[in-house]
Amino acid sequence: MTTMTESEPKKLAVNNNSSLGNRAFDTLNIVVLVGMALITVLPLLYVLAGSFAPEPQIASEPFFLWPERIVTESYEYIFATPTFVRALLTTVIVTAVGMVVQVLLTFTMAYPLAKRYLPGRALVLNLIIFTMVFSGGMIPTYLVVRDMGLLDSYWALILPLAINPFYLVIVKSFFQELPQALEEAARIDGCNEMGVFFKIVLPLSKPIIATFSLFYAVAIWNDYMSPLLYISDPSKWTLQVLVRQLITTDAATALAQMDRTWVPPEQGLKFAVIVIATLPILLFYPFLQKHFAKGVLIGGVKE
Repeated sequence: MTTMTESEPKKLAVNNNSSLGNRAFDTLNIVVLVGMALITVLPLLYVLAGSFAPEPQIASEPFFLWPERIVTESYEYIFATPTFVRALLTTVIVTAVGMVVQVLLTFTMAYPLAKRYLPGRALVLNLIIFTMVFSGGMIPTYLVVRDMGLLDSYWALILPLAINPFYLVIVKSFFQELPQALEEAARIDGCNEMGVFFKIVLPLSKPIIATFSLFYAVAIWNDYMSPLLYISDPSKWTLQVLVRQLITTDAATALAQMDRTWVPPEQGLKFAVIVIATLPILLFYPFLQKHFAKGVLIGGVKE
């Protein structure tokens, strides 16, 4: 027959206290995360509901999550306005092209910098890190864009920010962690450096490609300052500039610039343009979600 030693009750008490502490900690985490989720989601739901709500409800109720009746006149007006449709298509095209260019330039620059035998590698890396701390600023960047003849060009929205130094360093670290045996085997089979990069390295980099494609796409889609600085032709405005024009000015002035005579409810229109400006990125994320969680953690190993 077994007997309990004096130390065993103490161990049980410690284990019980530990389990209570873990449960309390988990409960606190859940409460905090749920609170943060509500802070994030509720404003989006309010804007979405407001875009379909009648104007009297928007004016009388400071917050609601469901419209009294569904009204679609704001969306009908938006998609019947050539200016808005043109801005939306412009933003989609600039985002798609810019994402491809930026990802391609970032990865093609990071790959050679991952090779320790590259001459001048340390100097180039130091210069890249220097730009992470010090930048030229708005006015010098504008002068460079102007002297390159990129004003009123969509390339002005892509090329000045084509390579993010921080992303470049992460991608370089990721490439250094790839098995060198695969690259050596490809070279033995007759691949040159370009073949190794496109046939071996990039197929192994799908998670990090998906991650930084999303980062770059979101940055370009939400970019407001670049088109404001470099695009003076209203016919070339991107969606963010047009949304700002609709939200910060009175509806009569903004809508008159679109050559429309019928003016929908002002607040409902503002909610609708916010929804349309936000929705594409929200729809884009699920296609990359399976790679995103893994990709954000890859490449963080330091030399």
